[in-house]
Amino acid sequence: MQFEERLAKIIERYKYIENVLLAPEAMSSSDFAKLGKERAELSDVVHLINSYTQLKQEIADLEAAISEPNADIDFKDMALEELPLLQEKNEQVLHNLKLALLPKDADNDKGAILEIRAGTGGDEAALFAYVLFRMYQRYAESKRWKFEILSISETDLEGYKEASVSISGKGVFARLKYESGVHRVQRVPETETSGRVHTSAATVAVLPEAEEVDITIEEKDLKIDVYRASGAGGQHVNTTDSAVRITHIPTGIVVCQQDEKSQHKNKARALKILRARLYDAERSKKEAERAASRKSQVGTGDRSERIRTYNYPQSRVTDHRINLTVYTLDEIVNEGTLDQFIDALIADEQSRLLAEDNS
Repeated sequence: MQFEERLAKIIERYKYIENVLLAPEAMSSSDFAKLGKERAELSDVVHLINSYTQLKQEIADLEAAISEPNADIDFKDMALEELPLLQEKNEQVLHNLKLALLPKDADNDKGAILEIRAGTGGDEAALFAYVLFRMYQRYAESKRWKFEILSISETDLEGYKEASVSISGKGVFARLKYESGVHRVQRVPETETSGRVHTSAATVAVLPEAEEVDITIEEKDLKIDVYRASGAGGQHVNTTDSAVRITHIPTGIVVCQQDEKSQHKNKARALKILRARLYDAERSKKEAERAASRKSQVGTGDRSERIRTYNYPQSRVTDHRINLTVYTLDEIVNEGTLDQFIDALIADEQSRLLAEDNS
């Protein structure tokens, strides 16, 4: 479909929805809500289409006036001065319009389950996992997102073997999905007497938070075990069988929860994490199928992919997917100033999608 024809189809669809919404009594409440949501999603695109169409007409009118042999000299001069300004404005509107027409990630508006696990590096990796946890907590605070701890497994040195949190708010998954992957740290551990720099790693997984309508979990597919909580974070409940371990039999995914005193609450949290992992597995499968035909896979979120290095001696943070390096490590890890990376990753993905769309 040609670009102009595609724009016409969008305008036609928008007008149709507006007309249908004038008679809400003729449809169910769910259909009315769906059409209302579609109208809201299309409204910004329609505004850009109208701006693009109007600017194109103004440019055509000026070009016609300039080419008119009997046109007034002063008017021609004014038109010649205004034309490049309109053309520049139209190029920007056209760029924004093409971005708005790119396929949307259906999960962008969802919340996220953020999972951090210490990788290679022993105690130092666990300490780094804690640093990442705190960094994302600060970032969530800066966005006024809700940051709810689901589970934490601590080490004796106050590091985190693993941690799971639920983050909700506007555009959570749309931004945090770029954080999935292996994060590497280079620094001198506190226990290192020779001052030698060690390299450790932690893995971050960002899963779209799935609702029951997204993933149906059958009771027959679950093996649920209850046991007494123990270890860090579990001392307050270790006299009752409040901890819960849920095994999803078809996939073998296991989720354990023991941070709450209530067995019921631990089960609810475990199911929440299980649902997100199952949804993410299905999403990853679909993405892998789509990506098979791509030559480039920048920013895929593959959690085996090393995405970022935090070098403490040089106060340097490098994102390897887009070769972006900044020298404000303390600010990034202590204040969660991640937007500089996330904005650049979004722009990079948009450029790639635009190139694919034009090929």
